[in-house]
Amino acid sequence: MKYLILNCDDFGQSPAMNQAIKHLLEERKVSSATIMTPAPAFREAAEWCRSHPDAPVGLHLTFTSEFDALRWPSLTGHPSLHGENGAMHATVKAFELHADPRAVKAEMDAQFEAARQAGLRVTHADNHMGSLYGLETGRSYLPAVLWQCSRRGLPFRLFRYVDPNDRFLAAIPNVEATLAKIVALTDTLGVRVPDYLLSHPFHVEEGETYDSFKRMLIEKLYKLPEGVVETYIHPGAEDEWMEKHVPHWRKRIWEYRLMLDEDFAYAMRDAGVTLTDYRHVRRMRRKPRLPAAVRLLRSMVK
Repeated sequence: MKYLILNCDDFGQSPAMNQAIKHLLEERKVSSATIMTPAPAFREAAEWCRSHPDAPVGLHLTFTSEFDALRWPSLTGHPSLHGENGAMHATVKAFELHADPRAVKAEMDAQFEAARQAGLRVTHADNHMGSLYGLETGRSYLPAVLWQCSRRGLPFRLFRYVDPNDRFLAAIPNVEATLAKIVALTDTLGVRVPDYLLSHPFHVEEGETYDSFKRMLIEKLYKLPEGVVETYIHPGAEDEWMEKHVPHWRKRIWEYRLMLDEDFAYAMRDAGVTLTDYRHVRRMRRKPRLPAAVRLLRSMVK
């Protein structure tokens, strides 16, 4: 069986993002979303979630604020989590270089707690811009976030295997060796993860059009490996201010449009792909082996 988690990132980032994501979830054109508790439109998104308690919404752990015209601070306010303008760091590299590890862990707790206080029962967790993965400087917070997920019985966005068709993930140096250590930790902590993660460029590539973008994603549907696969999009509704001030907003409009495109819906059926969400992943959770987890965490810190 080919199962696809089609997740909308950045729920709560802006009203235009919320409009698109709410529509797609209501029409069941996507199977999941992840919400940003520090972002400006979080309250609006949380209100919708409370009125749709069965909607599969996870926590988008957020440590960066990347757009010059759309910034936000952390929940805890620790100075190391912010740039000179008082907003969270604009890049992953700046976050990795300047964030105090104790402040990162406190902010994680605060974001989980903010979701709980808003009345949300999150289905899983993932990470905005991959800031916790250590991809820029090697300063990874994955052990900390996996421990958080283990405590709460939540799956996390990672992947057990590298799909050779994913040119971004396959190009990461030593990705399989690094992945093997992380997967060992997820198994030891009892944190479930999908089998594969498929990515695509966040920005509009040179010469790319809506039609070429559509063909690319439809081709991926026919090449999906067996198992549970996640791919993520950042859909946004047409918004004059956003199109003017947020880079590559056009790509977000394309992603929203594609989910409503009948050609995409037909390809899903024709390729034998079943939409699912992280509740399916969570049902496969294993019991954590805590003494082994502690030993493994210590070895990774060294």
